[in-house]
Amino acid sequence: MSTEEDGTHCPVSTVHGNEDVVECGDDNRQDALICLGNEIKSRAVVKYSAAPPPATYALLQEKTDLKLPPANWLRESAQLGAAGTTVLGSSSKNKPFSSFGMAYDFIDSIGNDVDVVSDSENIKKLLKIPYSKSHVSMAVHRVGRTLLLDDLDIQELFMRSSQSQSSGCELQTGDWTWLKEFYQRLVDQKWQRKKKSKEHWYQKAILSKFLYYSINGDGSVEPVPSDSGNPDEGEEECRDEEFGPSWPATFTSSPPESDTPKEDDVSMENKFALGHVASVPKEQNLPTLFNEGENSQGLRNDFVRNILWTFEDIHMLVGSNMPIFGGGRYPAVSLRLRDNNKPINILTGIDYWLDNLMCNVPELVMCFHVNGIVQKYEMIKTEDIPDLENSTFSTKVVKDIAQNILSFLKSNCTREGHTYWLFKASGSDIVKLYDLTTLCEEATEEKCQNPFTLPVAVLLYKVASNMMMKKSQNRKHYGTIRTLLLNCVKLLDQERHPQIIASANYMLSELFQLDARAEEEGGDSLRAGGSEDSYSEEEDEDEELPEDSDDNGATPPRDSKAVAVIKSVGELSVPEKYTATHQIRPNYTFPVSHDKEERCRHVLSYVLKGLKAVDSSIKKESDLPAADPNTPIPLKYEEGNPSTGPGAVEEEIAPLLDRVGPCQEDLKHPTRSGMIPGSWQYRMKLQLVLKASKAYYVLSDAATNLLKYGRALRYIKLALQCHDAYCSVGTSLRPEVLLFHSQCLSLCGDIQLMLAQNASNRAAYLEEYSYQTKEDQEILHSLHRECSCQAFNLVTDLSMDAEYQLFVSCKCYEAAYELLTSGDLKEHSPEQLGQLLKRLGNIRNEMGVFYMNQAAALQTEKEEKRSVSVAEQEMWKKSFSCFEKGVKDFEAIADGANTALLLCNTGRLMRICAQGHCAVSAHLSRGEFSPEEALYYNKAIDYYLRAMKSLSSRESHPVVWDSVNWELSTTYFTLATLQQDYAPLSRKAQEQIEREVTEAMMKSLKYCDLQTESARQPLYQYRAATIHHRLASMYHSCFRNQVGDEHQRKQHRSLAELHYCKAVRLFLSLTDAPCELLRTQLERVAFAEFQMSGQNSNTAKLKTLSGALEIMVQTRHAFQLIHQELLQEQSEQADAPGSTETVTASDGSASSGVNTQEVLKLVGVFEPSISFLLLHLVKLLSAGKRKPSVKEEDSVKLYKQVYSKLLRADKSAPLLHRVALCLELLDQLALHVEGSES
Repeated sequence: MSTEEDGTHCPVSTVHGNEDVVECGDDNRQDALICLGNEIKSRAVVKYSAAPPPATYALLQEKTDLKLPPANWLRESAQLGAAGTTVLGSSSKNKPFSSFGMAYDFIDSIGNDVDVVSDSENIKKLLKIPYSKSHVSMAVHRVGRTLLLDDLDIQELFMRSSQSQSSGCELQTGDWTWLKEFYQRLVDQKWQRKKKSKEHWYQKAILSKFLYYSINGDGSVEPVPSDSGNPDEGEEECRDEEFGPSWPATFTSSPPESDTPKEDDVSMENKFALGHVASVPKEQNLPTLFNEGENSQGLRNDFVRNILWTFEDIHMLVGSNMPIFGGGRYPAVSLRLRDNNKPINILTGIDYWLDNLMCNVPELVMCFHVNGIVQKYEMIKTEDIPDLENSTFSTKVVKDIAQNILSFLKSNCTREGHTYWLFKASGSDIVKLYDLTTLCEEATEEKCQNPFTLPVAVLLYKVASNMMMKKSQNRKHYGTIRTLLLNCVKLLDQERHPQIIASANYMLSELFQLDARAEEEGGDSLRAGGSEDSYSEEEDEDEELPEDSDDNGATPPRDSKAVAVIKSVGELSVPEKYTATHQIRPNYTFPVSHDKEERCRHVLSYVLKGLKAVDSSIKKESDLPAADPNTPIPLKYEEGNPSTGPGAVEEEIAPLLDRVGPCQEDLKHPTRSGMIPGSWQYRMKLQLVLKASKAYYVLSDAATNLLKYGRALRYIKLALQCHDAYCSVGTSLRPEVLLFHSQCLSLCGDIQLMLAQNASNRAAYLEEYSYQTKEDQEILHSLHRECSCQAFNLVTDLSMDAEYQLFVSCKCYEAAYELLTSGDLKEHSPEQLGQLLKRLGNIRNEMGVFYMNQAAALQTEKEEKRSVSVAEQEMWKKSFSCFEKGVKDFEAIADGANTALLLCNTGRLMRICAQGHCAVSAHLSRGEFSPEEALYYNKAIDYYLRAMKSLSSRESHPVVWDSVNWELSTTYFTLATLQQDYAPLSRKAQEQIEREVTEAMMKSLKYCDLQTESARQPLYQYRAATIHHRLASMYHSCFRNQVGDEHQRKQHRSLAELHYCKAVRLFLSLTDAPCELLRTQLERVAFAEFQMSGQNSNTAKLKTLSGALEIMVQTRHAFQLIHQELLQEQSEQADAPGSTETVTASDGSASSGVNTQEVLKLVGVFEPSISFLLLHLVKLLSAGKRKPSVKEEDSVKLYKQVYSKLLRADKSAPLLHRVALCLELLDQLALHVEGSES
C-alpha cells in the first residue's frame, strides 16, 4: 500500500476469494518497499484469487538435472494452477477475449473506475515497446473511460479462418479474408508464420519441470520412471497446445462444469457472464435475461488471480497466473529460472519487475542453471531489479511509457463498440492504430465478420444493466446508460441476437420516467451530461486536430487506413509526449423533455423495437392471421342509437372484470403466437406490453389535461388493448398490475365523462379518435399475435349519446372499484380507493343531474298538464337512485362538502317533483296548492337540512354552505309564496293557511344571511324585503277583512306597519328595485287611507293623511331611480343607428333597467292616490271653524298648486315626462315638508 509520505508499499495477502490489503507496520516498512523513493507509486489489491495461500518453495539441491521430468510433471497442481505448462504463468493459449472475462466478473469497475483491463502479459508487452523489436498486435475496445486490451494474433486468426473455410464449417472466427488482404497489402505481403525454434521448446520444458520440482515438499528429485516414455513427449504436448483450439466455441454451447463466483463483495445477483444477466431490483422492473446454460466458452475469467493495480495515476484490472511462493524474508516471492551463461537483459528485467509490482511480490528468487543443471539461488528485492547488471532501466521512463500509451489510446480509440487494432511490425519503430470495425464495414465481402462484436455488445449491455440496478444511481448518468445500450443494439444483428436487442430496448424505455414530473427529473443535471467522464453516443468524428499538431501524435499518417500513428517508439519515453486530448466528452445529454407526449413516444419507439425482436424470434407463425402492418386497424365509434343505450349494453358490459383473474392456469401450453410460458420471449413480451400500456396511459392522461378528449380516448383504448394482450399472455396478474389496470379504467371513466359534458365538440373529438400513427399500428399488430384485443371495446368506443357515455363512465369506475376492493389491493391503495369513491360519487351526481334535467325538460314540453307521465316518474326514479348512491359514496370517505352538494341536488329533484304535481286546469290557469306539492317541498326541505347537518358549520366549506343555505331559504320562500298565492282554501281554513305562510316566510327569512358580505348578499336583501312586503300585504289584507275581534285587528295593523317599514328599509338599500320600493310605499299609503276611512275625528284624519303624504313624499327616491333608468334607456336608443323611437306611454316593452309596463301601472296608481291625499288635506284644512294659521294657508296653497298640475297633466304623455312631472311635484312637497318640520 502506498503512502503519501514515502511511497512505501505493503504486501497484499492473496487469501482465496477475498479482497484484502495488509497494512504494514513501522518495523517492516523498509522490507515492504518495492520502489525506491518517491519515483513510482504502485499499489496492488487482489480482487480475486483461486490459488491457495503461498507455500514455501522447495530449494533444489545443487546439480539437480532439470532435464529429467519430476513425477508430478504436468499434473494438476493447486499451487501452480494453470501455470504448470506455461512460461511464468502466462497461458500459451491465445486468449483474445480474456479482458472480457474479467470485465464480466467486475462489471462495477467498468466504464468508471478502471482505465485498463487486460492480461498482465499484454501490459508488459506494451510497456516494453520502446525496448523491444518484437511485433505487437492487440485488440482495443472502449467502454466509457475503460480500455479493454486483448492479444490479437493475426497470423493465427488467418490460419483458423482458412481452416474453417476449407472444412466447410463456420467457426466463431468468421471470415477475415478482408483483413488478410489488408494485412498483406500494408504490413506483411508473405505473412508466413514463423515456427518456434527447438531451443524455445527446450527452455519452455525446462522451466515447467523446474516449477514442478519447486512444489515438492521435500525438495528431492523425483524423476519420472524410465518406462513412462520419452521426455520429449511433454515438449511435444506443449507444442501442440500452442496450435490447439484457442477461439471460443459458439455462444450457445453447453455451460462449463463449474463457474466460481469471482467477487465476494458482489452478490450472486450481480454476477454477469455472457449467458446470464442478473435480475434487476423490482424498482427498475428489468427482465432477467439469458439462460444460465448459455455461458460461453472462451469468455470465462481463467486467471488465477485478478488484481486492481494502480500504477501512478493509471488504474488497471489485471489478470495474472504467475505462481507465488512463500519463504525468504517476505511472505511472498516469485521464482525465476535463468541460464547462467546468458546475462539478464533489460527486457527480462522489466518483465520481472512488472510481474512483481502487479502481484505485489516484494522479492524475486533466481535459480541459475547450466545446461539444465541447477547451480545456485540468488535473492533479489523487487526494488533492486531496475539496477541489476546489464538490465538497468529507469522506472520513471517506464512510467512515462505507460502514461503516453494510455493517452495515445484514449485519444484515438474514441468510438464505443468499435474494435481497434494496435499494431507494430517486428523490427519496426512505427506503431499504428486501425479501426477494424470501420474497415469491416467498408469491405465489399458479404461475410465480413468481427468476432469481438458479440462480446463487446454484451459487455456494453451488462455495464448499462449494472448501472440501472443501482438504487442510488443518479439520473444524470442516464445519458451514459442510453449511450451504452444504443451502441449495444447498433452492434448486433436482430436475427441472431433478438434477446439482447429486446432487453436493451426495454431498458432504453425504462430510462424515460413516465410517472415523474419533468421538473422533478433533474433536468439540469441530465442536460449537463454528468461528470467529465460521461461520453457521447457519437463522438463528433469531424473534430480533428490540425495537421501540424504533435500533441497526441495524430498527424495525418502515411497509411490512410490508420486512425493514428506513433512515428517512433522513442517518443513514448518522452514525458507527457502524448496527452489525452480526446476526453470522454461531457457533451452527451440525455434527451430530457418537459413534454410528456415526447417522452412517451420515445418509450413506445423502443417498446416497438423490442416487440419486433421478440416476435422475430418466435418460429410458430402458421396459425397467425395475416396482417399488414401498414393497414390501419379501425377504431369504432357508436352513433346515437337507441339500441346502444344503457339497458342494451348492461349485459354486454358485465364481463369487464373477466380480465382480472388468472388467465391461463396451465403453464405448459404455448401462447397463441407460439411463446412457451417461462421462456425469455414470454417474460420479455409481458414486460414490453406492460410498458406500452403505461406509456399510452400517460399519453391519455396528458391529452385529458389538454382537453383533447378524442385523443385521450384513443390512447386509453390502446392502453387497455395492451392490458388485454398482457392478460392473454400472462398466467396471473400481480397486485401492481391490477392497481395499474384500475387506474386505466378510472381514467377511461374520466374521459367518457368529459366527452358527455362537451358534446358540442364531438366532430373534433371524432377526428382525434380516428387518427392513428404507424407506430401504434405496428404495436397493435404485435398485440394481435396474442389476442384479438376486443375485451374493452365497449368502454373505449366513442359514442355520440351523452347518456351512454355517462353510463360507460360509471361502469368503468365501478369496475375499477371492484378491482381495488378485491384481494390484497385494499391495503395497497387506500388513497386511490378514496379518489375512486369520489369519482363514483361525482359520476352518479352527473347522471342524477342528467336524468333530473331530462325530467324538467319533459315538464316544459307538455302543453296541458293534468297528471305526471310515466316517463317523468322513470326519470325521477333514476335520478333519485343515482343521487342516493352518490351520497353513500361520499359518506364512505367522509366528504361532507360533496355529500352536502348531492343532498342539495336531491332537494332540487324533490322541488321538480313538486312542480310536476302542480295542478293546471283546462284553461291553463294554476289551481290550488296541492298536498303532493307540499309533500315534495317538505322532502326537499329535509334534504337541505341534512346537507346543512353534513357541513356542521360555515367555516368548513363556506361556498357549499352558502349554496345550501340559499336553496333552503328559496324552498321555504317558494312554499310560502305558493300557499299564499294559490291558497288551498278548499282544504284548509284561512287562519291555518296564514299561520303556515307566516311560519314558512319566517323560516325563509331565518336563512337569509344579510350580514355576510358575498355575491348573494343583494339577493338575500331583496328576498328579505320581498318577504316583509308579502307579510305586510297579508296582514294588511287581514286587517281589511277582519270583523269583530278588535284586538286581533290591532295586532294585524301593527304587524302590517312593522313589515312595511322593514320592507321599505331593505328596498332602500338596493339600487335595482325601484318598482318594488314604489309599490310597497303605495301600499302603505293605501293602508293609511283605509285607516282614515274608519276614523271620525277630523284631527285624526288630518294626522293620518299627513302621515300618508309623508310616505308619498318618500317615494321620491324610487322615482329618481326610475327616471335615471329611463334617461339611460333613451340615450342608448338615440345612439343606436336608425332608431328615433322614444319611450311612450303605450310602450309596454321591458328595458334592461326597468320594466316600463310595471312603471306605467305604478304611475297610474300614484297619480290618483296623491290627488286623493291632496284633495282631502285641502278640505280638512279649510273646513275648520278656526282661522287657519299662516303655515296651514301656505300648505293649502301648495297642495292646490300640486293638485292643479296633476289634473292638467297629459295622461298620454311619454312615460319619461310623466315620471319627471311626478318627481317635480314630489320635490316641491318635500321642500314644504322639510320646512315645516324645521
